[in-house]
Amino acid sequence: MMLTRFANVFDEGFSGIVVTLGLQIFSVQAQCTREELLAAASNYIVAQTSGSLSGLSLSTDNFTYQENNEVANISTGVLSQPLKIDLNRTSADVVGCASYTMLISASGNTPYVIATQLRHAGEDTSSIAMIDTIAATTGSLFFNAQRTLEYIQGENWNTLNEDQRVDRDELKRVGDAYLDMWTDANAADSIPWGTDCERVEGSMLTKPCGASLPRGGSTRPNGNRRYVIDETIGSVDVLCSFDSLGNMPDSHEVRLESGKVKYVHTVTVIGS
Repeated sequence: MMLTRFANVFDEGFSGIVVTLGLQIFSVQAQCTREELLAAASNYIVAQTSGSLSGLSLSTDNFTYQENNEVANISTGVLSQPLKIDLNRTSADVVGCASYTMLISASGNTPYVIATQLRHAGEDTSSIAMIDTIAATTGSLFFNAQRTLEYIQGENWNTLNEDQRVDRDELKRVGDAYLDMWTDANAADSIPWGTDCERVEGSMLTKPCGASLPRGGSTRPNGNRRYVIDETIGSVDVLCSFDSLGNMPDSHEVRLESGKVKYVHTVTVIGS
């Protein structure tokens, strides 16, 4: 994501609420079924479409709703607004008992591009322990929901054949290396760029996606990273605080095919 020209506009302070301890609890090496995770994500999509929480099974013991890296009231957040969903896509992390859903609402009254991770406690997918959302709308970095929709609606996110997959360690490594490019001059060269890869950052499309990359320069790493890794479709989504150029709630999603980066999507919020 080429953000260097924006570096001088961001406050160096950090106002987000970090929930690292809670995420450590959820990241225990559990094993959930893909079907259960996708079913919970489907209920989440219905809830966002209707603006009603009635169909969601939220944990009664220890539920957290987080929006743009801050703990928030779910009853007044973006999930309480009915949105016309023009595109949705979900990946499932059976080890982390979590899912990632991208939503694009380009044709409603208020446009949104939303990146949401759902987390379940242990192996119990009967209830949701955390809804963790990055919600970008008008005024967010490079925001244009209609253009984002046009760029990615034709992408192929089908399940990969076994010989096209890499393991979860490699997916996490690539996701981390991408976010490390702003602080590590060598990170960009450690990423296996595909010759036909595409990078979509709101209204910006870069092909091939390995072009025009940052190579260090910031002393502040992009922190508070939360992962959803799905080997079957070759994806890693990382929600984080994009601190290298300012405190910005951010989602970076990367898909690898046959070990090479095929797609990169970013959702970045300014001024939350």
